Amino acid sequence: MANIQDSLNQIMEIDGATGAAVVDYQSGMTLGTIGGGSLDMELAGAGNTEVVRAKKSVAEQLQLDEQIHDILITLDTQYHLIRMFHESENVFTYVALNKDKANLALARMQLEKIDSTLELE
Repeated sequence: MANIQDSLNQIMEIDGATGAAVVDYQSGMTLGTIGGGSLDMELAGAGNTEVVRAKKSVAEQLQLDEQIHDILITLDTQYHLIRMFHESENVFTYVALNKDKANLALARMQLEKIDSTLELE
């Protein structure tokens, strides 16, 4: 099992990864961040709590009996990938990827594997 920092380090090994955050969407607090360069990962992680809240709200209103696995936001030069933590519906991993360097399908698979070993302390 891996702690938050170990998982963040593994995420940065994904091709094209530029930054990541583990976030408690209930409080909007980031539990850990890494990288980001000019992208403020604290702000990006906390700000995406609204995306998660909105999607969860719509899913409830539609009475979908489904779990959200991930949410993808595509920008001109980046992918922003939100992955819900497998053991807690209150936590998600947020990853920024360089669109020219990342293989989105592979990144999703790698993030799923990293998520399966993450243990919150």
